[in-house]
Amino acid sequence: MKMHKNHPYHLVDYSPWPLTGSIGAMTLTTGMIVWFHKNSMTLFFLGVAILLLTMIQWWRDIVREATFQGMHTIKVTNGLKIGMILFIISEVFFFISFFWGFFHSSLAPTVEIGMTWPPKGIQVFNPMEIPLLNTMILLCSGLTVTWAHHSIMSGNFNQTTQSLTLTVMLGIYFTVLQAYEYIESSFCISDSVYGSCFFMATGFHGIHVIIGTTFLAVCLMRHMMCHFSKTHHFGFEAAAWYWHFVDVVWLFLYISIYWWGS
Repeated sequence: MKMHKNHPYHLVDYSPWPLTGSIGAMTLTTGMIVWFHKNSMTLFFLGVAILLLTMIQWWRDIVREATFQGMHTIKVTNGLKIGMILFIISEVFFFISFFWGFFHSSLAPTVEIGMTWPPKGIQVFNPMEIPLLNTMILLCSGLTVTWAHHSIMSGNFNQTTQSLTLTVMLGIYFTVLQAYEYIESSFCISDSVYGSCFFMATGFHGIHVIIGTTFLAVCLMRHMMCHFSKTHHFGFEAAAWYWHFVDVVWLFLYISIYWWGS
């Protein structure tokens, strides 16, 4: 039973999770310093555990507020949409920095790397093999997540389940293939500026794929629990926006680093 309020504002109950999140972040960063200097990962893993538990419980509370307590009014939902849009814009600029570094180094190769691009000694990946397959996988996942969105809006429960499951499977498939590519790589992150640019850009994109896949998997679980309706499904919509962003970044990565840069 939803609780209806007589105001549209986002006023929620007191929560301990900002405090535990701050403690987790401090423990994590302190643990990283201890790891680097003392080669002990105990504090680092403790920080990770605190942050994970905080995230699970904080997001559980948000799901409860949105789904069962009726706190996510139109005004609140609009605020959440603006917040997600601004977050994705910040992520766009995050990846622009990697592309900037790549093109800065590739368009005018310095004498230290032999004035050639890729640098001498770097055996690059064939863009027509795994990278092209991964491109097809992400493009197909963009289609399936759009299919899922239309299925939710038309109230088709079974098609939403099928399309979301397919999207999650494609995300996992992409991650497995990229892990295989990394294992087979003939160069590493410390092999000249090419290795640094390649692994920073594709690695962070890979992390975003894992986050997006998790996001969509949670949406699939929520869908199975009937949390979404035709008019109330912003949790899924945010995941779909994020997934399309991940798709577009990969297209730029494939064209610039794998194809043009090789």
